[in-house]
Amino acid sequence: MAKRDYYEILGVAKSAESGEIKKAYRKIAMKFHPDKNPDNKEAEEKFKEAAEAYEVLSDDNKKAKYDRYGHAGMGQGGGGGGFRGGMSMDDIFSQFGDVFGDQGSPFESFFGGGQSRGGARRGGTKGSNLRIKVAMTYEEVLSGVNKKIKVKKQKTCDNCSGSGAKDSSSVQQCTGCGGSGYVRQIKSTFLGQMQTTVPCPTCNGTGQKVTANCTGCRGEGRVYENDTLEIDIPAGVEDGMQLSMRGYGNAGQGGGPSGDLIINVEVKNHEVFSRDGMNIVNDLFLNFADAALGMTAEVPTLTGKVKIKIPPGTQAGKIFRLRGKGLPSVQSYGNGDQLINVNIWTPKTLNNEEREMMEKLREMPNFIPTPGKSEKGFFERMKDYFQ
Repeated sequence: MAKRDYYEILGVAKSAESGEIKKAYRKIAMKFHPDKNPDNKEAEEKFKEAAEAYEVLSDDNKKAKYDRYGHAGMGQGGGGGGFRGGMSMDDIFSQFGDVFGDQGSPFESFFGGGQSRGGARRGGTKGSNLRIKVAMTYEEVLSGVNKKIKVKKQKTCDNCSGSGAKDSSSVQQCTGCGGSGYVRQIKSTFLGQMQTTVPCPTCNGTGQKVTANCTGCRGEGRVYENDTLEIDIPAGVEDGMQLSMRGYGNAGQGGGPSGDLIINVEVKNHEVFSRDGMNIVNDLFLNFADAALGMTAEVPTLTGKVKIKIPPGTQAGKIFRLRGKGLPSVQSYGNGDQLINVNIWTPKTLNNEEREMMEKLREMPNFIPTPGKSEKGFFERMKDYFQ
């Protein structure tokens, strides 16, 4: 199912400023908040949908990419299985708690629904984002590509399953929160004073205290390892474009979520073509005789060679267009064209015979035709010189 437009979801115009976007998101989030709509899957999906839209439109860089590339620019909707959209509830509450005026939900106390999502939300530290650069050829941009890449990243320690503890006896309950991972605070929000929950500062939201560190990770809970990732890059991407894979970055600590994998696209220069948006451009060099008399020329495309007809009297600077032979839009709106720019090849060195022929041409009175004057006489006389 195609994703809805983010501006449509929040009910704002593309020209909306950050304050208006935040206000619109807060209004929708309050309406469809899970604590206000318990066991309502439709409301929960609308809540997540609004949060995803706000995540993009509240960030100037992401908003600029979305305005230019749509959902494909966010790593969604155009890249197949490699790019995963959507947000979990933990993502939403951890990232956008400030919109509600706290670290979690203002409804937890007001509606009494804070435990409806399976008890306390453990904190932990989110893993850092991982950035990689992926080089692509024009041919790969044309059709999209699946690439396997090797990265060195922080992964959850297998010895301790990320706890950082030597063994189970080395883990004790946190005295600051009683093992719950959170503490309650009174905060002022736009709804007034409310009781909210925040990660316990003593245990960083894990609810546990480690007395002896794991020997594999030395208490870190994470280790650096090489990993092979398979990513799908959609057709039509441009040089400098960024794509993201949520949760494929470095592992978090203490039960925190993993960071994201940020993919910087680098489109390599082509030996034949240059790029102008969705169009590709190449030069075709003709000698004077071919341009004057006409011919059939074989030209390269991204999918193989094709033949085009060069009509008699073709001038330097003439552009031939091969429709649909360019690059696709990243939003799959069709392909651009291939533009073939005609150049008249001028030899740098001449032998005696060639020089004599050129001298004869230069002496002809109509060698450079007068604007508006017929060129028929010139071509007729030129035939006599070479018979």
